[in-house]
Amino acid sequence: MINRERMIRDFVQLCAIPSPGGRERQVADVLTAMITALGLSVEEDDAGAKIPGDCGNLLVRIPGSGPGPTLLLSAHMDTVAVTGPVVPVVENEYIRSDGTTILGADDKAGIVAILEAVRVLQATGEPHPPLELLFTVQEEGGLKGAKAFQLERLQAKMGYVLDASGPAGTIIVSAPSQNNITATIQGRAAHAGIAPEEGISAIEVAAQAVQMMKLGRIDEWTTANLGKIQGGTATNIVPERVLIHGEARSRQQPRLDIQTAHMIDCFQQAAALRGAKADVQTTKVYAGFELTAQDPVVALAMKAAEELGVSPTLAALGGGSDANIFNEGGLPTATLGIGMQKVHTPEEFIRIDDLIINARYLLAIIRLAGRK
Repeated sequence: MINRERMIRDFVQLCAIPSPGGRERQVADVLTAMITALGLSVEEDDAGAKIPGDCGNLLVRIPGSGPGPTLLLSAHMDTVAVTGPVVPVVENEYIRSDGTTILGADDKAGIVAILEAVRVLQATGEPHPPLELLFTVQEEGGLKGAKAFQLERLQAKMGYVLDASGPAGTIIVSAPSQNNITATIQGRAAHAGIAPEEGISAIEVAAQAVQMMKLGRIDEWTTANLGKIQGGTATNIVPERVLIHGEARSRQQPRLDIQTAHMIDCFQQAAALRGAKADVQTTKVYAGFELTAQDPVVALAMKAAEELGVSPTLAALGGGSDANIFNEGGLPTATLGIGMQKVHTPEEFIRIDDLIINARYLLAIIRLAGRK
């Protein structure tokens, strides 16, 4: 039986521990203690040394006591940056932050759902398929922990990442690929008051490139953004250098290629028009994925939702999750909605009932997998 008060206690305890990307050590230690108290072993990899950070990914293997394929259940331990102590507030039917920081339901709501499901399986002694639990680091900073993890260590045939908005029954079957774009505009410095005509303003070149560029919502599948611009040293100097950071995402690779090429071309054209130079570098951040209702990992989640009395909803995500990395590595993985709301803001909250149903949903998936 799911223990409501225990889930609230665990969730509040984990949320109260700040764990921005690269500094997950404390929450990992608490989580490890919770897991070892269940008689399970925790393996920590060397992702912390590779990325770097103060902690690696945590892997827990639970032998099967019944039939069914090995399932991966995953959530990430890190949060976005926090500006001070995190103070979770339990208020009526909700748990929220105190309004000064994030709460951390993204993704500690996923962690406690996995923990509670395992506790229930142990308490009931019911047969279940083999399970692998993976708690990753630095998801928010570009899925770095998942990238550093060696997928060949897993025996899982399919996986679920608990890390999406939307209630239980929301199944993410499509997510975009992302390219990061860094443009360095090199102009020529000159005194802005004495000889401005001798200079080439890198800021003006950047402004012209931005004016030429298609940004925002490009189409149903594609988005693009320029998020950071640095340049100039003083008001009396024609700026000779500007650095621009941007991104393009699409759920269709050909459209991502077109948008990325367009952004590169805009920088280069604007530079050529003014006699400047543009050095544009692109980096693949992650590959997208597309699943269908016929894929076993999706079909299982849909059937489990129906057995729980929840209408399954297949959805597309505009951002990446660790599921992108697992799918790219050949492990079919769906991302599940866990009811977290207003994530990455001081208004972040979650309904207590959503915490509970997340664990119930996982148990339904595990039980149904064991019937196969």
